[in-house]
Amino acid sequence: MTEDFFHMTSHRPYLLRALVEWINDNQLTPHILVDAGVPGVQVPPSAVKDGRVVLNIAERAVVRLMIDNEMVSFSARFSGTSYPVQVPISAVLAVYARETGQGMALPDDIPGSEPASAGDEVLHDDDTPPEDTPPAGPPPKGRPNLRVVK
Repeated sequence: MTEDFFHMTSHRPYLLRALVEWINDNQLTPHILVDAGVPGVQVPPSAVKDGRVVLNIAERAVVRLMIDNEMVSFSARFSGTSYPVQVPISAVLAVYARETGQGMALPDDIPGSEPASAGDEVLHDDDTPPEDTPPAGPPPKGRPNLRVVK
């Protein structure tokens, strides 16, 4: 039996944005733990320890913070010098509040959530594009049938 996965965008940037908002709403200081070895990470080499870097992303600590679906970017001062920082979402390992340590390690993407190009269409086994119409009838009642894939 062949299993079809519905291709969705990564859930990681959405979790990151939500957790940063939650930390900010509680007047705490959001920090992210970053794998500095991931291609595309741009941080001062002096900030990297054991292949990782902790970045304070509080509004008072950075300039032009942007968290989109691909990247976290901002400018910040390191040892008194302004530095442009870029961190691919895939390099963010965790987000937490400095004061309490509360936060979350970001989970890996699940199958079917790999990034897709703007023009990509998901094809079924018979190479036909998916229908543009929603399924007929009301949505099923009760809990959705979810399964964890590792």
